[in-house]
Amino acid sequence: MGILYSEPICQASYFNDLNEVEMLVERDKNNLNIQDSFGGDTPLICACRQGHIRIIRYLLDRKADVNIRNKISKSKQNEKIIRMLLQAGTDVNATDYYGNTALHYACKMKNQGIISILLEAHADPSLKNLDGETAEDIARQLKFSKILQSLRKTS
Repeated sequence: MGILYSEPICQASYFNDLNEVEMLVERDKNNLNIQDSFGGDTPLICACRQGHIRIIRYLLDRKADVNIRNKISKSKQNEKIIRMLLQAGTDVNATDYYGNTALHYACKMKNQGIISILLEAHADPSLKNLDGETAEDIARQLKFSKILQSLRKTS
C-alpha cells in the first residue's frame, strides 16, 4: 500500500514512477517543489522517503529545493542519498518540527556511516532538539559507545 498524497507528483515520486514525474514537471514547473497538503512532503522528500535514486537525481538535476521542510522529516537513511542531498546544498544542520537534525536521527538509528558523512559535512553535534537533547545525548542514552566517540571528536 503506502502513503496517499494529495499531489499527483508526490504520489508518483513515492511509487517510483519516473515517467509520471517527468510528465508532471514538464507540464508545470511549479510541481517541482509543490508540497503535499497533509504532511508538507515535496516530490523530493517523497522520493527520498522511499530511496528512489533515479527520481531524486531527476529532481535535483532540475534544481528541486533541497531545503523545503515537511512536518515529519524522516526518510531512508541511505548514504548515497545523503551525499546527493549534501552536494545539492542541503543545510546539514536543518531541523524538523521537533528540532531534530539529520544527525539526531542518524544517532537514533545507530547509523555510523551516515553519522560520519554528516560530521564530514560539518553537522553540529551540539544542537539541541525541542526536548533539549543533542545527538551526543541520544547516543549516550542508547549506549552507542562507538558513535559517542565520533561525536566527541568533533565537539
